[in-house]
Amino acid sequence: MNANLIEIAYIVAASLFILGIKGLSKPKTAVRGNQLAASGMLVAIVVTLLNNEIVSFEWIIAGAVVGAIVGATLAIKIQMTAMPQLIALLNGFGGGASLAIAAAEFLKSQPAAQGDLAAAAAEAVGAATGVGAGMGTVAMIATGAAVFIGSVTLTGSFVAFAKLQELIDGQPKGFPGMKAVNAILLVGSIIAIGYMTTDPTNTQVFWGIVAAACVMGILLVMPIGGADMPVVIALLNSYSGIAAAAAGFVMGNSALIVTGSLVGASGIILTQIMCVAMNRSLFNVLFGVMAEAGETMDADEVYAGKVKSSSPDEVGMLLETARRVVIVPGFGLAMAQAQHAVRDLSDTLEEMGIEVEYAIHPVAGRMPGHMNVLMAEAEVSYDKLKEMDVINPTFEQTDVAIVIGANDVTNPMAREDKGSPIYGMPILNVDKAKTVVVVKRSLSAGFAGLPNPLFAKDNTLMLFGDGKGAILDLVAALKEA
Repeated sequence: MNANLIEIAYIVAASLFILGIKGLSKPKTAVRGNQLAASGMLVAIVVTLLNNEIVSFEWIIAGAVVGAIVGATLAIKIQMTAMPQLIALLNGFGGGASLAIAAAEFLKSQPAAQGDLAAAAAEAVGAATGVGAGMGTVAMIATGAAVFIGSVTLTGSFVAFAKLQELIDGQPKGFPGMKAVNAILLVGSIIAIGYMTTDPTNTQVFWGIVAAACVMGILLVMPIGGADMPVVIALLNSYSGIAAAAAGFVMGNSALIVTGSLVGASGIILTQIMCVAMNRSLFNVLFGVMAEAGETMDADEVYAGKVKSSSPDEVGMLLETARRVVIVPGFGLAMAQAQHAVRDLSDTLEEMGIEVEYAIHPVAGRMPGHMNVLMAEAEVSYDKLKEMDVINPTFEQTDVAIVIGANDVTNPMAREDKGSPIYGMPILNVDKAKTVVVVKRSLSAGFAGLPNPLFAKDNTLMLFGDGKGAILDLVAALKEA
């Protein structure tokens, strides 16, 4: 395929990516935006495969088949509750792919030594993809950036996945001097990248950068607590885009440069939005300094003798006299797969002439937009989903607020306890409603590991049980009344 036609096709693909992102900015155009972006990706892939520099398709076809099988299996099997950790994993794979591209280019540029398996493997990759036509200063700097950021993204994403999947404790982990170690790794890697541009044949420095960046990725995410995971996911998504853009410079691929830049820039913007929502500093996020714990309340002190349990029938009678109800979905709702039951509750209340709205916290769940996606899956109208800044002033005029698994984002400790790790984080002010009904299995702490004084407030009733079962029982009680 002619080189000029390839570049024109890449421009078309990039334009479709931009239009796709624009479409995602509004719920009504989100589906079309996804379709445009997917079409752009299809164009980019087809054109790349028609590139005359590709002379061997065996490995490409094998990778495509394996990837398609894995991707289809994940799409079918993964539940919405596991979507955050899947995204963390995919961010890691994106960083790993950029690392692999940059490593192949670097190794391909090295003088092939007799019996050097790494160089031979890189030469095979170069023959199949066209990567590796000699490296100048700009290409070497881009290689260093792709390797460093890709490695950080790879290991950092795997740690985030392990925390979200609860393979390791979600609490902040660290050791004295961790910040200093991160600073040394960062500065050392930058110096090593600079040195590599003056001596591009030094493979020891190259692998040293990979090792340092992999360690840094682990150390950046380990001290971050569970409540901050939505920010981490957005940030790692941005890192994967920046790594891809750097890999695009290495390969001289304009589509990869544009795509990576779009993902990197939008990820940073989303991270900043999440930081504002959680009252976090973007600088602290970038360097893994988040949610440092102080002294926290003991659960027994918070709850002792103050928690009032209720039943579906009692809550049903309470709702019959309400004029306005606000439903607050959280990760517990996702875990119980209760979104359709909640929509049935909403429909039942509206049939009774009761106004119903949904309060959506920006970081409810474990990824940005988690609750929006869940409610959309249950075909809840977008007009009823109210963001935190819009819904908070209305809680004082709300008769009943129903909280379903939203623990940390409704915790008054964020306003009242300066020693709390979540102090200063904007929350949904559900405690200002006339009555609060909390649907929860038990008094166990949320992902941040903190007790919630909301459960012990005078205007709060606890409806213990599985989220889906409790809501279905509540709907049945309303219909029998």
